[in-house]
Amino acid sequence: MIRVDEERLKRHDLTDEEWARLAPLLPMQNVHGARWSDHRMVINGVFFRTRASCAWRDLPPCYGRWKTVYNRHRRWSLDGTWERILDGLRAGCDEAEGEDWTVSADSTIVRAHQHAAGARHAPAVDITQRGR
Repeated sequence: MIRVDEERLKRHDLTDEEWARLAPLLPMQNVHGARWSDHRMVINGVFFRTRASCAWRDLPPCYGRWKTVYNRHRRWSLDGTWERILDGLRAGCDEAEGEDWTVSADSTIVRAHQHAAGARHAPAVDITQRGR
């Protein structure tokens, strides 16, 4: 049996400072139904899965049941919760930069080759010959 070092797994989890900023933006406990699992644990599970590119079922047990993490991620994706969280975290970011904050728009021009204007009207010859 392979022993997994939980400290190593959790090295990228939310810090207390990050959690303090994120917690007020999260939905409140559901009044009806079962009590939700800890938001912090579930969000860390979502972050782990995103970082590791693993299947939901392969989430380490320290993040709770994989189905709980999956369901919360899916629910929040569908109802716009993730967008509201991101908007809340983004609010005031420009102000923190102060007067030195500048925005620069890229004015690069990309020219296309003169022959790039039109697409083929008939299938390529090598494709039509394969079908015979």
